[in-house]
Amino acid sequence: MDYTDKIDKNNIPQHIAIIMDGNGRWAQLHGKERSFGHQAGADAVRKLVENSAKLGVRYLTLYTFSTENWNRPAAEVAALMTLLFESIEEEIFVKNNVSFRVIGDMSKLPENIRERLDACMARTANNDRLTLVLALSYSSKWEMTEAVRSLAGKVAAGEIALEDIDEKAISASLATNFMPDPDLLIRTGKEVRLSNFLLWQAAYSELYFTDVLWPDFDNNELLKAVYEYQHRQRRYGLTGEQVEEGNKA
Repeated sequence: MDYTDKIDKNNIPQHIAIIMDGNGRWAQLHGKERSFGHQAGADAVRKLVENSAKLGVRYLTLYTFSTENWNRPAAEVAALMTLLFESIEEEIFVKNNVSFRVIGDMSKLPENIRERLDACMARTANNDRLTLVLALSYSSKWEMTEAVRSLAGKVAAGEIALEDIDEKAISASLATNFMPDPDLLIRTGKEVRLSNFLLWQAAYSELYFTDVLWPDFDNNELLKAVYEYQHRQRRYGLTGEQVEEGNKA
């Protein structure tokens, strides 16, 4: 089904987060090595960025490489790092007025990649159509541990009181403090779990799981996910009746 004409342009999720899963299995289905799947996945990201900008999405967060991924075979990690270096195309971001950000433990990345990431973030800092966020060397447990350390340090230094630590203070201490929580969280590749991704921020995100492997997640698959999102009622702990009454007010 073509979802192009089924989307309500007045109800676009402002922040979409995606767990891009299935590159390796996609390569196996095509009789290729895993690196072939990662390359196809990178191509899918480029198209997704352009399509998301056209759709009106304001923030797009992609789970690119987790802290646990460092435990993969060294050859695969090296190939992923090389692909990452080659895939950071500043001109695409400039052309589409996209701001580029990274969340994660960048200290673990090779120096040449850190330098390229920093250069791309600096060059695109003033772009304001879409913010693309790569979760790179990232996990929620790492992020929340860093937030706890930061807040504990402020309490110890007398900068804040223990009673000042609330949900707002924790959110402000997370790596994602510059953007709203995701409205829609998508996972491709048949698996149905969050895999240590945006666990705090996804508390009230709408979750969408698809069997489609990441390299095959094209624009129509994106629109299908958005269509599904638009046909859900976001209740935030309220009853459906309360939400309906609020919408009428």
